[in-house]
Amino acid sequence: MSSAQDPGEGPGLVARFMTLEEVATYLNVSVTQVYALVRSHELPAIKLGGRGVWRIDKNQLEVYLDRLHAETREWIRTHPLTPRAEESSQ
Repeated sequence: MSSAQDPGEGPGLVARFMTLEEVATYLNVSVTQVYALVRSHELPAIKLGGRGVWRIDKNQLEVYLDRLHAETREWIRTHPLTPRAEESSQ
């Protein structure tokens, strides 16, 4: 019995690169959004072969997500929640 297996995933091997579709699923966004991130150079990717198949290195994806976490923490720090006017008058 034969099972289809990713060429980069054999016994003890883990694929290094993800497709745009895999990244979109991982981030719960559309492929179009991932493509826009790649084309804007916000998310590093490589283009392989004559047909231009995009691949994103898992390590680069993690670096990108770490950067987003840091940017979000900074945004939250500089934009604290303030109580609503009706709540503060009670």
